[in-house]
Amino acid sequence: MQKDFDDTTVRDSGALRPTAAYDAAHWQQRLDDLCAAHHVPGASLAVLVDGEVHESATGLLHRGTGVTATPDSVFQLGSIAKVYTATLVMQLVEEGKLDLDAPVTAVLPEFSAVDPEATAAITPRMLLSHTSGLTCDFTLDTGRGDDCLARYVAAAEGVALDCRPGTGSSYSSVGYNVLGRIVEVLTGLTWDEALKQRLVAPLGLTRTMTLPEEALAFRTAMGHLGQPGRLPDPTPAWDLMPRSAGPYGRVLASAGDVVRFARMHLAGGAAPDGTRILAPETTEAMRRREVDVPDKWSVSADGWGLGWSLYDWFGTPGFGHDGASIGQYAYLRVVPHAGVAIALTTNGGGARLVYAALFRELLRELAGVRMPDSFAPAAVPPVVDLAPLVGTYRREGVVITVTEHDGAGHLRYEFVDGMKGFSEPLEIELRPVTGTVFAGSGVGAAFSEDWMPVVFSTLADGTDCCYIGMRAAPKVA
Repeated sequence: MQKDFDDTTVRDSGALRPTAAYDAAHWQQRLDDLCAAHHVPGASLAVLVDGEVHESATGLLHRGTGVTATPDSVFQLGSIAKVYTATLVMQLVEEGKLDLDAPVTAVLPEFSAVDPEATAAITPRMLLSHTSGLTCDFTLDTGRGDDCLARYVAAAEGVALDCRPGTGSSYSSVGYNVLGRIVEVLTGLTWDEALKQRLVAPLGLTRTMTLPEEALAFRTAMGHLGQPGRLPDPTPAWDLMPRSAGPYGRVLASAGDVVRFARMHLAGGAAPDGTRILAPETTEAMRRREVDVPDKWSVSADGWGLGWSLYDWFGTPGFGHDGASIGQYAYLRVVPHAGVAIALTTNGGGARLVYAALFRELLRELAGVRMPDSFAPAAVPPVVDLAPLVGTYRREGVVITVTEHDGAGHLRYEFVDGMKGFSEPLEIELRPVTGTVFAGSGVGAAFSEDWMPVVFSTLADGTDCCYIGMRAAPKVA
């Protein structure tokens, strides 16, 4: 337990109230019980409350070796890495080296999307807020060299668009790799080294790293994969992500280090020793809503800021991010008014179910926050006219086909082109939640609790699209 700042009260609607005391034994037991119930091999939990960081762990880091998880164990954070990259980018904005609203090509002349007009329109602000339209899943191993990001951006020449820039949101890991390359060009450092020098070292994050050889010095979690409802098995290899995935998905850390990073954002950009990482107005700008999202359920977000996922818990604002790598899942939630931050890192199984139950209880007790209920079909399904939704939707690597039979909706999710063979096609029954939101069955609890959100929406330019996993697939037929 580490004392980070001395504040035993928080401000709520203009009045001071005491926070609930943290019962470490109780939350340890809840972590133990939930991971056992949902077949999560190992997990680590860290909670910042009343200025103290509380850390706990349960289970095994690797079912094959039997190594136990400890609070200082290191897990892969997946897409939570995007918030670290966003923080680096905002430092460069503060330093006057980067204009969020100038074209990306002003810094990276080599950057190009499939459409020249779109290339000229895409800005760093759009990349940070997932409104550039760039597709998500261009994955390429460009080697272990320091030039891996430069080679990635060059190879992504002509990358596809899910939608036109500025017309809507579509989650894009490609965009964050472009931001990582901007960091490299403007700092003269590799992205990995910029992270170390500009964030990890000044914040004292002794269990945060990016490269596998650095992780060897720590107790490190192995990912696990398997069928829902059973204990999963270790993945074939520990590290299945290329170095070029760094800016969008390759930070490793203990859960405690994750909440210490979040604490800096809560503290207006200041490190515990007073070192200024960001200006207060910058931390505020990062969690100011840039765009609403049609899919409010895949990661429980209502909108995007500059890097952060934004939440509206029945009028109480929060921010955070989710992350997934191969067989590892991580969750971060922050409640500004209460000074509370919670991080959960896991290595497989029904991690989403553990997150949902544990965070609902923690946020209610420690911050007075009520999270929405789990996503599910309506108890009394509405009568929905499926005819306008039937058709074919397509984004890079994926074709979605929506059909109707006897009033029931069905969706086929198929990988094509460069992603062909990634998985067998998914056959999903659609159960209505509203006229445009459906619960898809049969996709596994690790990603969607019990149901996968399928959302139909219209972009600002009038294009109809289908959102799955926060990615927009325009209607093509």
